[in-house]
Amino acid sequence: MTAKIFIDGAVGTTGLEIRERLAARSDLTVVALPDAARKDEAARARALNDADLVVLCLPDEASRQAVSLIENPRVRVIDASTAFRVAEGWTYGFPELEADGYDRIASSARVANPGCWATGFLALARPLVRAGLIPADFPVTVHGVSGYSGGGKSMIEEFEKKDSPVFVETVHRGYALGLGHKHLPEMQARAGLNHPPLFAPTVARFYRGMLVELPLQTWALPGGPSPRDIHAVIANAYAGKPLVEVAGLDEAASMKAVDAELLAGSNRMKLFVFANKAGDQVRLVAALDNLGKGAGGAAVQNLNIMLGLPETTGL
Repeated sequence: MTAKIFIDGAVGTTGLEIRERLAARSDLTVVALPDAARKDEAARARALNDADLVVLCLPDEASRQAVSLIENPRVRVIDASTAFRVAEGWTYGFPELEADGYDRIASSARVANPGCWATGFLALARPLVRAGLIPADFPVTVHGVSGYSGGGKSMIEEFEKKDSPVFVETVHRGYALGLGHKHLPEMQARAGLNHPPLFAPTVARFYRGMLVELPLQTWALPGGPSPRDIHAVIANAYAGKPLVEVAGLDEAASMKAVDAELLAGSNRMKLFVFANKAGDQVRLVAALDNLGKGAGGAAVQNLNIMLGLPETTGL
């Protein structure tokens, strides 16, 4: 018997990415409401309660409302919004991040998919905080660049529709200038930091892909860990994880640049440790697709784990 999957919000950017990854699979039955029924609360409630697993690709408040409609205790949920990423009773859907991550997701009825920026940041920061190389009260800075699809339909219109009143000619711009980006709560909480990182995101004129960078003055860290120490902690954290690759120090040292579209169209993430010759400064960089491991790919990975399937099925 195949599992029945209902995607609520299947016409949004993330929903479409998930549908594409599930479309050819014979081990699942994927259900999406017709356009005429998408705003019919009774129809949505029936679909939500009739599924084995629901994937919510909705704005925060709509996700909360959808969860409130689920009365069937057997229905399991993956939510792709920011609504539940630090909520009690929800499992954070980044299986590689903690030693028990896979088991927690496999046994959970409620899984919150991580944000794309948070995925890159946490992949770099969490192992170092856990190992004590970055103290919990250290002033952490993170920045990077994302393809404009990360902003959803509204930002895609800004960058693509020349006849739209919101169309912009910009090539690269900073945003979240009030230092209140919606991913910050999960970045702080899931990294184990006492304070939110100073986060400086930017978006550029390419559709998908992203770089997330955590620069560190290693001389300011307790004990002054070397680039090799930092690399060893990160590499050990993801050993044997098929969707996270850690580049070797020699590979990183040989690179003159790293492209934000390096993993566009992929469901993987690659981590780099770049260092200066003195070894007292490093640039830790995560490359991923904001719609892949940063959104749709991560949701499908979590779905597979929850259903007891190999995590890379369909990826």
